[in-house]
Parts: sequence; C-alpha cells; structure tokens
Amino acid sequence: MDYLDHLEAEAIYILREVAGQFEKPALLFSGGKDSITLVHLAQKAFRPGKFPFPLVHIDTGHNFPETIQYRDWLIENTGEKLIVGYVQESINQGKAVEQKGKNASRNTLQTVTLLDTIEKYGFDACIGGARRDEEKARAKERIFSVRDEFGQWDPKRQRPELWNIFNGKIHKGENVRVFPISNWTELDVWNYIKRENIALPSIYFSHEREVVLRNGQWMAAAPFLQVDHEDITDFKSVRFRTVGDMTCTAAVDSVAVALDDIIAEIKASTVSERGARMDDKVSEAAMEERKKQGYF
Repeated sequence: MDYLDHLEAEAIYILREVAGQFEKPALLFSGGKDSITLVHLAQKAFRPGKFPFPLVHIDTGHNFPETIQYRDWLIENTGEKLIVGYVQESINQGKAVEQKGKNASRNTLQTVTLLDTIEKYGFDACIGGARRDEEKARAKERIFSVRDEFGQWDPKRQRPELWNIFNGKIHKGENVRVFPISNWTELDVWNYIKRENIALPSIYFSHEREVVLRNGQWMAAAPFLQVDHEDITDFKSVRFRTVGDMTCTAAVDSVAVALDDIIAEIKASTVSERGARMDDKVSEAAMEERKKQGYF
C-alpha cells in the first residue's frame, strides 16, 4: 500500500463510522475538489448501495456557474439525493442581512442558511472536506468536531481521538462536523484525483476569462461584483485553486491545462491554497471567528 491507499482507507473508515454512529448524517457539498473527492470516497465506502446520507449544498446565489453545472451533472450521474439551502431565502425572511459596499460578499451568510437547514432536516452529523493544512483554525479541529445546540464551535471543547477511536455521542440539538480527509494535504488530494481519474469542474484548469484586479488579486468578473473606475478589467489565462463565492475567490495566473501541470504548479507554489480567498484576510482570526458562529 502506498500513502494514498492509507489515506483512502482512513477516510472510508471514517465515513462508515458516521453511518454507524449517527441517525441523520449529511454530506455538505460545495462543488469544490475536496467535496467531490468525498463523494468519490463515499462511492467506494457504500456502493453498490445508496449513500446513507443526502448531499447538501448551501447555495449563496453567487456561485461559479461551472460549479452549479457540475453539481447537477454529478447528481444526475450518481442518482444520489440533493438538498439545497438558499441564502437568498434567508435574506428574504430577514434572517440574514446582505452586506453593502464594494467588497460585499454572501460568504458569511451561509452560516445562517446552513444552521437552518441542519435544524429543518434534523441532521446530527455533517460531513465536510476541510483539511488541517488549509488554515490554522481548521488545524485545531478534530475529525469528529462537536457543535453545540446553536451550531457553535468551541476550540477548547475538543475530544481526544486516540488510536482512531471517534466519539459521536452528543446531546439533543447538538451536531458533529466530520472531516474524513482532515489529514490530507492539497497535493494529496490532487494526486488522488489523478490516480482515481475523478472529473472536476472546468474552473480548476487554466482557461481564458474576464477578470477584475482587486486588492492585488484577479477576481472573476460577475454581474454582482461591484466594479468602479479604480478596478482594472482584463482577459487572462487563469484557474482557481479553491472554490467559494465569486465575490471572495481569486484566480491565479496559470497555463495548467492537465492534472500533471497542476501538480507541478502546486509543488512550486509559495502561496497557500487559501491565499486566494479574500474572506480569510478580514483578520488574523477570520476563519476561527466564523467557525465559532457555525460556519463549516
């Protein structure tokens, strides 16, 4: 067995533990490479049967069109159940207040919609593709990470996970966020995608697109991206290392059109994967503060 076999076996074991320990789990699906990898792992864990959980997508309305197209294609091809929570509905109901100004984003509003979706369907475990190497707040989390009845995360309330023993015991109203690929790196994910020949949205590969230079980074042009005379608009060959809202996810200059090109690019990169996420640059503890409020 090589190291990818070990990572795969661990992730499959975790997914099966979720199915065994929880009554109503769900797999949170963003359309990004990590959640796509989770779907592939779930197929290995549970086929030829159906998944013992639905896929849940929190739709901000500011997604990349390529991501939504891929999501719909995946659901059609796997035959699995998809539940979509809409941020726009949370805004219409007055539960979430849309940000104003040039750098406004709906990214943080996902928390409200996510918590409402968890409560509506009674999910007691939510599986996600977060990895420890992505960001320091995520590095603090256990694989089974408990959230209180308000969906909040307390970094000081962590359970030991010795010898890969995971404790899913929770009180009524609480839920657990589960991270099966927590121990993987960005490079591990790409090497696994290459080995398993996993299809991805086209935005992960180099393509020509209209972009806007903002805060030193290229943002994808979109109808809801507020552009003024200070912004520089151009057409460039770019790709995206991570997928979030179009309003907070920057592109990287790239000519990588194949998996080998991307892997070589990542090996040579001196910037972290989330270095292109504007939402992480609000403060030093931006991610941790969002996680404490219920963000995934």
